[in-house]
Amino acid sequence: MPARPILTVAEMAAADRAAIAAGAPETELMERAGQAVADAIVTRFSPRPTAVLCGPGNNGGDGYVAARRLAERGWDVWVEALSPPKSPSAVAAAGRWIGETLPISRSNRMAELFVDALFGTGLDRPLEGEAARLARASARTPERFVAVDAPSGLSGDTGRPIGDAAFHAGLTVTFHARKPVHALQPGRALCGEIVVDHIGLGETDVALFENGPDLWAPAYPWPAEDTHKHARGRLIVVGGEPWSTGAARLAARAGLRVGAGVVTLLSPPEALAVNAAHLEAVMLRGFESDAELEQLAAQVDAAIIGPAAGVGEGTVANVLALARTGAALVLDADALTSFAAEPEELFSVLDRDDVLTPHPGEFERLFPGLMAESPNRIAAARDAARDADAVVVLKGADTVIAAPDGRAAVNLNGSPWLATAGSGDVLAGLIGGLLAQGMESFEAACAGVWIHAEAAAGFGPGLTAEDLPGRAPAVLRRLYEAR
Repeated sequence: MPARPILTVAEMAAADRAAIAAGAPETELMERAGQAVADAIVTRFSPRPTAVLCGPGNNGGDGYVAARRLAERGWDVWVEALSPPKSPSAVAAAGRWIGETLPISRSNRMAELFVDALFGTGLDRPLEGEAARLARASARTPERFVAVDAPSGLSGDTGRPIGDAAFHAGLTVTFHARKPVHALQPGRALCGEIVVDHIGLGETDVALFENGPDLWAPAYPWPAEDTHKHARGRLIVVGGEPWSTGAARLAARAGLRVGAGVVTLLSPPEALAVNAAHLEAVMLRGFESDAELEQLAAQVDAAIIGPAAGVGEGTVANVLALARTGAALVLDADALTSFAAEPEELFSVLDRDDVLTPHPGEFERLFPGLMAESPNRIAAARDAARDADAVVVLKGADTVIAAPDGRAAVNLNGSPWLATAGSGDVLAGLIGGLLAQGMESFEAACAGVWIHAEAAAGFGPGLTAEDLPGRAPAVLRRLYEAR
């Protein structure tokens, strides 16, 4: 299956125009969209009094079609119109609806289910009047609301409310592909369950994708029958002082679990005994200077530095030393913060094999003001990747992975159980382990993020970071069996 694209509102409009130019009438596309909404509703709900809220544009036209299709199946359904339809296709759809139509402001019928076909992703101004009132009411019972394309009041490209009111839905039916509103928070949460119906549009050439195995599984570095440990990649993790060693061990264990053949934890000599007391298959070496670190890392495939490495000039020197080796780098936590005063110094030594894994605070330190200036997290991550000339993993509930060439992916399987200390260290290890095996950096980052979240979801409540590496094999087995 090909990778699933995410389209901006403008890209979706272009896809519609291309389909129409290729011979699919707009009224036919509207019929397919309305049918998809009705199908999704009858699959999930038993018949009940249903009000379809229709706006004046094509989103409202989809609603008129959905109302007709529900009525044909025997549902008690009526339309509540915000205003008369205006677009030609919506006028045609309304003309084929022969059921009851009431103005929203005058309706006194009692519905148990509402279909929001007011504006979808086409809105560029705040909701007002009755639309805003209903949006606020939806927040109390989102399970009673179905959104057509997207909950009205949300920006299709940012996922944020345009004003102070936006619909909350238990189910959203969209068409052809997700839009950013379906991938970025808070929009994704306000959409509820998301159904994508392809309605017969053609392929779309984009550089933004849903992150999942469809995107990177063909490039996953499964071992061949004659593979030996050195062929599976040599990974090092740079640890810190004796009193802060756990983060590096988490990263090392994760790198080993995800398949790196040889993993070595390098640390100051005084931390060796502490690490040795907790590790078995991970090898240990001590180093006392950045020059010695560079020598020890000369033949490795990938290196992780940052988890509890310490913030300061020593970590700066160690990062610069690793950069001189040519190994693919994963920089996290302290390795990022150590360059907050001189981010350009870091960017000058990175290349496209390297991966930065900042959370929002670390992102702001390296790219001050960029998040606030960007329309959404996707744009911010893309600009950061271009500026750093490295892959950027902007972590969060809607983690964005961006490459310097403009490719980006939004992770959709994020788990709330990852909100625990040390989970980011495990993520760094997963990405580093895949890099060590020769996976390209963008694909390795995407795979690491997805595997990380799947492992957390498989464990659930009570998860701690120590549990995550041990959960990875079950996820990997499913991927292996699905090849």
